Amino acid sequence: MTHELLTWLLAGGVPLAVVVAASTVLVRRRGRGGDTATPTLPAPPAAPTPTGEPQVEAAPVPQPGTEPTATATVEEAAVAPPLEVPAPAAGRLVRLRDRLARSGSPFGARLLAVLSRDRLTEDDWDELEETLLLADVGAGPTTELIDALRTRVRVEGLADPAQARALLREQLLAIVDPTLDRSLRTEPGTGADGAPVPAVLLVVGVNGTGKTTTVGKLARVLVAQGRTVVLGAADTFRAAAADQLATWGSRVGVRTVRAEREGGDPAAVAFDAVREGRTEGVDVVLVDTAGRLQNKAGLMDELGKITRVIQREAPLSEVLLVLDATTGQNGLVQARVFAEVAGVTGIVLTKLDGTAKGGIVVAVQRELGVPVKLVGLGEGADDLAPFEPEAFVDGLLGA
Repeated sequence: MTHELLTWLLAGGVPLAVVVAASTVLVRRRGRGGDTATPTLPAPPAAPTPTGEPQVEAAPVPQPGTEPTATATVEEAAVAPPLEVPAPAAGRLVRLRDRLARSGSPFGARLLAVLSRDRLTEDDWDELEETLLLADVGAGPTTELIDALRTRVRVEGLADPAQARALLREQLLAIVDPTLDRSLRTEPGTGADGAPVPAVLLVVGVNGTGKTTTVGKLARVLVAQGRTVVLGAADTFRAAAADQLATWGSRVGVRTVRAEREGGDPAAVAFDAVREGRTEGVDVVLVDTAGRLQNKAGLMDELGKITRVIQREAPLSEVLLVLDATTGQNGLVQARVFAEVAGVTGIVLTKLDGTAKGGIVVAVQRELGVPVKLVGLGEGADDLAPFEPEAFVDGLLGA
């Protein structure tokens, strides 16, 4: 530091200690051969944004030759799963025969065990009768079967177990009645105006019998047979029922007509389903209904209303009553009431596989004078089968 500069700084009021310290630093840097660099002052901090004013981040400027990047994330559209192909309906009851044979002791096998004894006593005949009654065959059919067996045994005798089995199979088949028409009427028909209309199948039954599931499985049976189908979710009091039915339908490409709101008019939903089926030219319209208790007169009246409203658009082809095979004689009470209100044309028995209550097939047919047309074999999607008397009886006998 020069003498002139020192004098000038002191005259300007700079303290002597500061001037001496600065001189020392300069002397040390020059002693190492370095140049004195002009210090760089940091930039003043940016002025704060006034409170209440939003800070807007400038959008990035795209470089030449590049595409601008979208700021929103677009969710990819969900890809619908492939439609399922239902198993053919023919021959499904063979699986029931095998299941009954493995289930332990179906009542037919117990009958055969008694009938194959060397000499039948009155106690043996009583045991046969008790077995039939416990299997829910019913008093009338039980008496009929025992009398027929007694007569045949007295006249023909029983030389060996094979003859006993043949005799029992023949008599069981007779009371199951293979002559009944068990076909489903699913052929499209003609309306009052001469225009083609779909076959309309109304499915009824109480809660807990698996009715909605049965409708979904029946749709699969019809699709497997090459039919086009529309479902009507007329159980409007449970949103879950409509959701469940729509799920069943979507798996095989079948549409479901449902109420816009929970608690809508079931008859209106049934009517809309039939009208839509007619407009689209489908083969079959399946209408599910709420689980109706036989002691609820108002609900039963409503079921009668559904029947009347549907028939304004197309005649009813079938009214199928879904019964739980394990409920026994209680199922007959339900069957009687539904037959009076809805004109039941066929029975669907669920939970039939593995049960010792297979006699309900005979009892319900005798009670209503209508056949069992379908049976539920288990929990699988394709475990609903057309009822075949021969396969059923063979299953009861443990074949």
